[in-house]
Amino acid sequence: MPRWKKILYALLIAGSVAACAVFAWSHFRKPDTCADGIERIGGECIGVDGEGYDFGTPEIRDVARAIARENDRIEGQPYVTVAMMLPLQSERAELRRQMRSDLQGAYLGQRQANAGEGEPPRIRLVLANPGRNYGQHQHVVDTLLRMADSSEDRLRAVTGFNLSLDATEEAVERLTEHEVPVLASRISGDGIANRDSADGMAKLRFPGLARILPTNHDAAQALANFNGERGRENAKTVLVYDKRSDAYNESLAKAFSGIEEKGPPGPAAMSFESPAIDEPGSTGNQFTQITNNICDSEADIVYFAGRTLHLRIFALKLAQVGCKDRHYTIVSGSDAASLRQAMTAKDWEQLRGEDGHAKVTVQYAAPAHPDAWNAELARWNERWDAEHDREPTKEELPQYLTEPKAALATLEKRIESTRSEGVRLGSDPNLEDSRTMLVYDGLVTIGKALHQAQQGSAETAPGREDVGRQWSLLQSRHRVQGTSGLICLTSGGNPYDKPAAVVELDPGREGHGKLKFVGLGWPTGREQPKNCVIPSSTP
Repeated sequence: MPRWKKILYALLIAGSVAACAVFAWSHFRKPDTCADGIERIGGECIGVDGEGYDFGTPEIRDVARAIARENDRIEGQPYVTVAMMLPLQSERAELRRQMRSDLQGAYLGQRQANAGEGEPPRIRLVLANPGRNYGQHQHVVDTLLRMADSSEDRLRAVTGFNLSLDATEEAVERLTEHEVPVLASRISGDGIANRDSADGMAKLRFPGLARILPTNHDAAQALANFNGERGRENAKTVLVYDKRSDAYNESLAKAFSGIEEKGPPGPAAMSFESPAIDEPGSTGNQFTQITNNICDSEADIVYFAGRTLHLRIFALKLAQVGCKDRHYTIVSGSDAASLRQAMTAKDWEQLRGEDGHAKVTVQYAAPAHPDAWNAELARWNERWDAEHDREPTKEELPQYLTEPKAALATLEKRIESTRSEGVRLGSDPNLEDSRTMLVYDGLVTIGKALHQAQQGSAETAPGREDVGRQWSLLQSRHRVQGTSGLICLTSGGNPYDKPAAVVELDPGREGHGKLKFVGLGWPTGREQPKNCVIPSSTP
């Protein structure tokens, strides 16, 4: 045989062996995993789990295991699966604590829903980690869609969603396209919402989506209505906004821009650009220039459309500006609910200045606050006593305050019973930052929808389309008594006139400052109607 043929055959054989080796390696190799069903992608543990896995985040280990034990407890009973989807890994300690607060609310809501009204199905809760900023949401949504089709998993709702991002919007859109109901408990961006119409006949962009948090537009309107009542007509305002592409920042800036100024016009809007939600980048230097410009103006109220990390840096820079005898109020959105957790003793000292008086007060529209209902009822009673010489009857009491107060008492009892059972949740739930309250309300809302969608035998789980149709029916007689306020959903699945708890970071005179509840703001300018009957003129 000629030598060239021998060489050719040898090359062909070597190539075939290499190809077979590559095929065998790709076919038989196991994916890099963090745990059963959890794949390691780009250094993150991505996937869905209901067996107590903590995704490498020690802060959520106890509550993840508590959820798994509740899942085990209902095994053998008719159940459906609900997924809690939010990023569950971070290098920042304050973000890991926020995750724990969210999951504490999910567990407590699961327990309450499983002990609540009606017949089964019970809720089996699973945790779904889509990665930082929802960057790996495609992999998780793939899994959730398979679970929705599975006769064993019977996924009937996805909740969570704590960041208004383009990736979040993509995940919600894909789930709802496949008729998987979504209840977003912690997103406020206007872009992830259905438009309501007066006749309820508008085509929904996200069929099967419900929200229990007001949009940024509604929250900004609630703040404007609240501050108008407090006599700020002569204040001068300025908008400071992050021009990085971010659905939350963009919708908040638009909402603040739409607020009609009642006093003399303030300076033109000022922009900065951050590198990411959780990275400061050069924002400190940008804020130095912006705060100097604000100091030279007569503005005393700053509308800030940006994330919590950058809000903290901005507030400290504004406090450092040498504007003698000036006090500023920074007004921001729901993302600021985590600001207090990030404040250090040095930060509080800077906000109050050398004379101990506050130089900067940060005010924002919190989704909820545990002091709201007692404080507002006390004010209501004062007004009643001034106008009447008798006690109000039960029917005369403000339902929009008494029912949320009762719901909060139920949550507090649930926390106490959990503690008495020896169930460890990683820490005592802190209701002040609103996270636990909102996520709890979301699970209770899902539980109510599941029970109302249940038809026929308790052994037959409701279809996911049936659950999604329930959102717009949760109003009037079927309203949800949430700890964050009455939840009455419109035809588009939006909360009607949901109150904003207006709170302020008060530096005080020394030590750590406090988060102070100052009042309720209503998007429509007035409280929700009797029995939360949504008026027909609602757009």
